[in-house]
Parts: sequence; C-alpha cells; structure tokens
Amino acid sequence: MADQPPKNGSPEKDPGGEMSVREAGKKGGDTVRERYGSGFYEAIGRKGGQATRERHGAQFYETIGQKGGRVVKDKYGSDFYEEIGHKGGQKVKALIAEAKKMSEGNAAKEAPAERPKKG
Repeated sequence: MADQPPKNGSPEKDPGGEMSVREAGKKGGDTVRERYGSGFYEAIGRKGGQATRERHGAQFYETIGQKGGRVVKDKYGSDFYEEIGHKGGQKVKALIAEAKKMSEGNAAKEAPAERPKKG
C-alpha cells in the first residue's frame, strides 16, 4: 500500500515521476487561458453567479457575506475593518489626486495658446 500515491490531492509528486494534482491543475488552467483567453474565466464566473442567484435568491449572498464577515471579525478583530477601511480611503484619495493631476496636465496641453492682443 505504501507504493501508491496519496489520495488527498497532495501536491507532492508520486514516486513514478508523474505530475502532481497541483501541477496538472495549473497546466489545465494555462491551456484553457491560452485557448479561450483570460476573459473566459470572468464570463463563466458571471454565469455561475447568475445561476446561483436564480437557484438560491439574492438573500443567499447576504447570508454568506454575513457568515464570512463573522469569521473575519473572529480571526482579526473588529479593529481590522477600521484599518482596512482607512487603507482603502487613502488609496481612493491618492487615485483621485492622481487623476486630477493628469486631468490638469491634459487641460494645459489642450488649451489654445493665447494670441497677443493688438493694441
């Protein structure tokens, strides 16, 4: 029995030199991405989400979101939400400032040069 590879999907290679489950999954995913493009995953994810919503209803997402939120709160504490909210706010603030800077730079490039006044 010791000669058989593990049945738990272990990423370790078996003694026969065949690829692991992890390697096989990666190879398959890479092949699908090459064949259909990376947008394929987005499309099938959207289809799966719609099917789940139709099967379980919109309330399902609220329920699983609350469950996930409780797990995160138990693991990291309630201050974690304040911390990530602050980080997110700072990121948005920086992105807005960057966009304004770019917009002002483009406006200066596009503004027509003033003609000297005749006088």
